[in-house]
Amino acid sequence: MADFADIIDQIQMKEHMQNALVTDKVSHAYIISGENGSGKKFMANIFAKALQCEHREEKKGYIEACNECPSCIKALSGSHPDIITVTHEKPGSIGVDDIRQKLCDDVAIKPYESKYKVYIIPEGEKMTPAAQNALLKTLEEPPSYISIIILTSNINAFLPTIISRCIVLPMKPVKDDSIKKHLMENCHVVDYKAMLCASFARGNVGKALELASNERFENLKNSTIELISKLNSLEIHDIMDRLHEMLEPASEDEKNAKKGIDMGMLEDFLDILIFLFRDMLIYKATEEEDHLIFTDKVAYIRSVTENCSYKGIDRIIKNMEVAKNRINSNVNIDLALELMLIGIKENL
Repeated sequence: MADFADIIDQIQMKEHMQNALVTDKVSHAYIISGENGSGKKFMANIFAKALQCEHREEKKGYIEACNECPSCIKALSGSHPDIITVTHEKPGSIGVDDIRQKLCDDVAIKPYESKYKVYIIPEGEKMTPAAQNALLKTLEEPPSYISIIILTSNINAFLPTIISRCIVLPMKPVKDDSIKKHLMENCHVVDYKAMLCASFARGNVGKALELASNERFENLKNSTIELISKLNSLEIHDIMDRLHEMLEPASEDEKNAKKGIDMGMLEDFLDILIFLFRDMLIYKATEEEDHLIFTDKVAYIRSVTENCSYKGIDRIIKNMEVAKNRINSNVNIDLALELMLIGIKENL
């Protein structure tokens, strides 16, 4: 039974939605934009539930849905007739027929039992130009009782005419401290792991929650640090063999599609390395543990910084950033990783 009080940060968006509830000035169309996992659907569902609630009340400083009236009970179960999620047949696109049948033709019918008809369009960036043009006709002459909430991870995918007729509400990156607090208090994650997940999530609460419960990520972190600690005693072909084993995709389909490397795991591996060596740079400068991300690896970080110079650590970080850029530019992945690992080995 999530409410506005459960939304982490996002102050401006909450203020806008609260103002709409208090003044009863609800826009006919919103675009909630933010990366995958940032909480767009979570936000839309809370707003839609509150809009339709029969007995809103003030709780913890917010105007909230009561979560007890018939409207709220239906909204919570996903069966509210006046909260409609627009689905689509093709996984890769939302076609003109999807928008016409599930929204444009439907808006002429007044709400069944509530003041509003709320339409939620997930993955709005998948709307084809024809689908957007069909939606535009409704946006130009909307019935007074409708509110359309478009969710998107790519605001640039929309026609300018769509954007100009909607209120755009961007999801802001959530502060690391807020994510850490949420993981510790609500998910019972230990402090060092909560800090690690918050740092890696880069303001994305959904990603932090996924990392906190992802055993593969924990194993990858430990395997990565173990590999780096043994670099000087291994030949490059042994290092690459171990790396391929660490980054092996979980399914056969992924193995075939990605040539033996899980690209999500690769991205996490590179992030782990960058954060690890940044920790080393910080510890080298301060000899303090307070600002480290890998607080469970202090002994190893200390041992490396005793033997490695500032310039050496800085060169390693620059080598890793070069490797990331090469991989993003579709340079041979194995070659980019091999050059990076040789650079780390030479400077450790």
